[in-house]
Amino acid sequence: MAAAVSGRVPDPLAARLLDLVSRSTPSPPGRPPDVLARCRALLGGGLTVSGGPAYLVRPPFPPDGPEGRLVRPAFPSGILTSDDPRSADLVLPLRPDTWEPEEWAELVGGGAGSPWAMIVEDGQVASICHSARLTAGGAEAGTWTAPAFRGRGYAAAATVAWAALLPGIPLFYSTDAANRSSRRVAERLGLRALGWLWKLTS
Repeated sequence: MAAAVSGRVPDPLAARLLDLVSRSTPSPPGRPPDVLARCRALLGGGLTVSGGPAYLVRPPFPPDGPEGRLVRPAFPSGILTSDDPRSADLVLPLRPDTWEPEEWAELVGGGAGSPWAMIVEDGQVASICHSARLTAGGAEAGTWTAPAFRGRGYAAAATVAWAALLPGIPLFYSTDAANRSSRRVAERLGLRALGWLWKLTS
């Protein structure tokens, strides 16, 4: 097991938490490790426990259906990506309500969250895969699909396009255990399961 602690946690407490985890043993997939309760007690009340599986994103991806349209789906507007300068102008006025204006402008403009891939249909952003975390050591996919377009494989197609923008570094995909749609994306792409992420958040 490995742990990360927020910079807002005082150093002595952070060191104690990391030591606890390093001396603990993993639990079966889907069950919180025993050490999580001890960490929660040290951090105080009011913390929420959440968890879900984490996967390695590694091409090639399996085709979706007999025509293999997962990589090149037949969407009217296709898949727009941040490496095409024309894409930003197209998606900037299409901000979903779930994004704040400043955040959307930063994402589309190549700031935090880039690179990204989006599917536009019926004059709106139907699905997004962006870089929820990005370092020289790897990137984590962040996906969102508009309610009207869920269940059609859009998130999987956007994730494939996003992965193509980041060759040469490890790519990861994680989700909450209760998010069945997101877990279906991992199944659809044949992602390799790595383990579970457990979080204590206020």
